[in-house]
Amino acid sequence: MIAIVGPTAVGKSELALQLARVFDAEIVSADSRQVYRHMDIGTSKPSLTERAAVTHHAIDVVDPDEEFSLAMYHDLAVEALKGIQMRGRLPFLVGGSGLYVWSLVEGWRIPQVPPDRELRRRFEARAEQEGGQGLYRELQDVDPSAAESIGPANIRRIIRALEIHHTTGRPPSQLRVKQAPDYPLVIIGLTQERGELYARIDRRVDMMVRIGLVDEVEELLKKGYCPALPSMSGIGYRQIAQFVRGEVTLPEAVDKIKHETHRLARRQYAWFRLNDSRIHWFAVEGSEAESDSGFPASMLDSVKSLIDGLVRSGLSG
Repeated sequence: MIAIVGPTAVGKSELALQLARVFDAEIVSADSRQVYRHMDIGTSKPSLTERAAVTHHAIDVVDPDEEFSLAMYHDLAVEALKGIQMRGRLPFLVGGSGLYVWSLVEGWRIPQVPPDRELRRRFEARAEQEGGQGLYRELQDVDPSAAESIGPANIRRIIRALEIHHTTGRPPSQLRVKQAPDYPLVIIGLTQERGELYARIDRRVDMMVRIGLVDEVEELLKKGYCPALPSMSGIGYRQIAQFVRGEVTLPEAVDKIKHETHRLARRQYAWFRLNDSRIHWFAVEGSEAESDSGFPASMLDSVKSLIDGLVRSGLSG
């Protein structure tokens, strides 16, 4: 398996598409937003043309008002990977959702605990009334390891961890076991100087608005998808929904999207650390960011060499 990771907008999908054509590969998305149908522009989903050229998996899996979890993604992606490998093709895992990537790369065994919606509503009500710190302290008491990995800002994951604890009576971190995959893999990371990455993010946000993000959000709202849904809380959809409801101007919404996407990129660097020896990092230079396919030949040659070595080791094994 080849995993291609890094911050949002750095060019992961573009690189994967180029390489997939060379190596007769299929792509498994590791993006927590691209699983939702009808949400294409704001998630930078591969186009129908791109999906016709290279087979993609874990995209358009559920409607925006349907439940979706890490456990559901993991099962779906594992089956996709097995199918690709059985067909004798090379699987590329591509995306910036750290939980999704590491669950596959490290072989997590994720607890199959169904959601308890009433318990979740009570936790959400507490978060509304008290803020998230009370819930976070409770998680620190019952599972310090899970609390440290989640952090105090991610209320949704804090609530899910507490839900698992209340349902099973066990710390969530003790239920998550790792068993590394029994096939060779290479992790390729793309990085970019922070200011250049932010500029690339801003250009992409402006492009999303030009090609119809407002219309996409309006259509979702017309279909009855509530702005409070987890799917609709994603960056871009939440801010444009505020604009559609008259709460902010369009320039204000766009500025918020850019600011939140910059924050997302910083969080992704916490998931994919530059000093992680498992990741082969490649820097995307500023001039290359102007083009979706502007990776230099030297970089592509180095990446192809890594993949060739992986394929040879897999065949010899």
